[in-house]
Amino acid sequence: MLDNYFKFTEDKEEWIGTKIVFDLLPKGGQTELTFTHEGLVPQYECFEICRDAWTSYITRSLRELAETGKGQPNVKEDEGINAELDKKWKIA
Repeated sequence: MLDNYFKFTEDKEEWIGTKIVFDLLPKGGQTELTFTHEGLVPQYECFEICRDAWTSYITRSLRELAETGKGQPNVKEDEGINAELDKKWKIA
């Protein structure tokens, strides 16, 4: 079960009961990653923002972690990827 803290949604329980899934499969001498957030649906208030955030975390932070050993974890709400997404989505 996932818990959440969103400062930008009315329903603070949208994520509760959803599931994060990482599937890793060998492909042509490399590894293919498929990420799924089961239960995150377009009807949720957070859907567009969450989809954007997951895309940033997977394509940037996780990729950097795998390639360089240092990603961009969600250390503080006002730093890194979170700050960029807050600005993009005008979350304050």
